[in-house]
Amino acid sequence: MQEELIRFTADAADAGQTVREVLQKRYGVSRRLLIRAKFKGLITRNGTLVFVNERLQAGDVIVVLVNEEETEAVAPEEMPLVIRYEDEDLMVIAKPAGLVVHPTGNHASGTLANGVIAYWKRQGEKRRFRAVNRLDKDTSGLLIIAKNQWAHEQFSRMQQDRSLKRTYLAIAEGIVEPGAGTMDEPIGLAENSFITRQVRADGQSAVTHFRVLTHGEGMSFVELRLETGRTHQIRVHMSHRGHPLAGDDLYGGARTHIGRQALHAAELAFVHPRSGNEMHFREPIPEDMQQLLNQFFR
Repeated sequence: MQEELIRFTADAADAGQTVREVLQKRYGVSRRLLIRAKFKGLITRNGTLVFVNERLQAGDVIVVLVNEEETEAVAPEEMPLVIRYEDEDLMVIAKPAGLVVHPTGNHASGTLANGVIAYWKRQGEKRRFRAVNRLDKDTSGLLIIAKNQWAHEQFSRMQQDRSLKRTYLAIAEGIVEPGAGTMDEPIGLAENSFITRQVRADGQSAVTHFRVLTHGEGMSFVELRLETGRTHQIRVHMSHRGHPLAGDDLYGGARTHIGRQALHAAELAFVHPRSGNEMHFREPIPEDMQQLLNQFFR
């Protein structure tokens, strides 16, 4: 079977340009995906095969089809999924804390990828699992999965130009001051570790904006917005400021009151790559963090 990736009607701005130019510049089709469409799919103009170096006329209808993808080597495993949105290009899933996103050496099965592959199999779809915004195992909240290579490429561009908006809620130890600001501090691997990160001069650029929503008894409820997406970014930045997240024992937080880092991916906002519509999702704070709020923020 073949799936339709792109369909557009050429307008006056497209007239005189080649099919390749319009697909790459206007619709963000990568060279790799264009080659796949040429040799493992079809590109048609008004229902007839077209070469990518042919020039367009206004009114031409271009369709790009690619062969349906073979499922990657992730075993399907049935599990409950909380799907907040789905269409031909993407899924938005609410991930619970404790669920690993993709199989690793330590978690070869029972991951979100296994569950999504099983879900697609039930739908008769063969796709690769492509998570757009990765969440740590013990971070809850919203996660985007691109359903095809083109959509994944568009979301990668959104991340690069910082138009994919990601907002988190966290409960940090201590009274965070000032009430708002930006943490612009590079992050890299800690010495002698493959897991732990730290702020270090030779690290990668990492920018986190924060706003304190309220103070409690020795705790702060904080809203954070990511400008970059480094591994453990929020956890490292908050710990570096002397305010590790509650429950985050990897970075100095205590597990006295909650058994995981109190971090929740609460909001996502982006422009849909195909329709151009503005999309906005918000996921309520989970029960364990709500209990912490009830206990310390009265």
